[in-house]
Amino acid sequence: MIEKKMQRLAAALLMLALSALAMPARAMSPDERKAVFEEADKAAVHGPKDIALAQQAVLHLPAGRIFVPQPQAARVVLAMGNPGEFKTLQGLVFPESDTDKGWFAVVEYHPSGYIKDDDAKNWNADEMLQSFREGTEAQNAERKKVGVTEMEIVGWAEKPAYEAATHRLVWAIGLRDKGAPAEADQGVNYNTYALGREGYLSLNLVTDLKDLGSHKGEAQTLLGALELDAGKRYGDFNASTDHVAEYGVAALVLGVGAKKLGLLAVVFAFVAKFAKVIFLALAGFGAVFARLFKRKNANIG
Repeated sequence: MIEKKMQRLAAALLMLALSALAMPARAMSPDERKAVFEEADKAAVHGPKDIALAQQAVLHLPAGRIFVPQPQAARVVLAMGNPGEFKTLQGLVFPESDTDKGWFAVVEYHPSGYIKDDDAKNWNADEMLQSFREGTEAQNAERKKVGVTEMEIVGWAEKPAYEAATHRLVWAIGLRDKGAPAEADQGVNYNTYALGREGYLSLNLVTDLKDLGSHKGEAQTLLGALELDAGKRYGDFNASTDHVAEYGVAALVLGVGAKKLGLLAVVFAFVAKFAKVIFLALAGFGAVFARLFKRKNANIG
């Protein structure tokens, strides 16, 4: 019964994702993209630095990492071709060093209310994967209608794992364009979550599936660098006063996760497809972002 409810939720949120993708978005000109990345470069905060997040937590940004705050972060994501209102977006994290390969992380805070984690004890990863596959197949017809490439689920890149002691969740799923050869480049969103009293923080690392083994440590390091404020922690929950979310922690995989897959897969596809064009537009300015897209260019040949 729980699995069926979660499957319906996943399908509903996939439809929301597709609706967002169908919204008309005016393509940015090279000059507009140039201005976006120049502005982001100026606003970027270099670690080590403590970053306050939504009056809920602090990200202890490590050395060698760059944080792009709002509103510049939303403009960068728009420049990547991803529509949306970005109400939950807190910022983006990029590597600073030329030796790092291409990845970036999306930092969000969701004021969902307190999320009960009882269902994490009983979930079945195989059933969850099947729900993802069925939901994705059901929505491929809609993807075709709005001109978005059909997708297929490859499998778990990392099975959902919830740590009850720290209230942290990690999972990742492999996906690719439908019908693409097995050796084709595959994007992956490595999702990490920290539950709090009033909602949850998410750190979503976007990279190539083939590089996940070497990059997922970056997401885990950032997750470990998150510190919820006193009074905002999961254990600070007050049942007599606090709002409780209508869903459990499984929905962060089979619901909210489905929506993220739909939207952030487009970000990855945009970066992969237009890396050369963006890099040419960035030549001579915005050094941080030029390095990022240069690495993406190298990755896609």
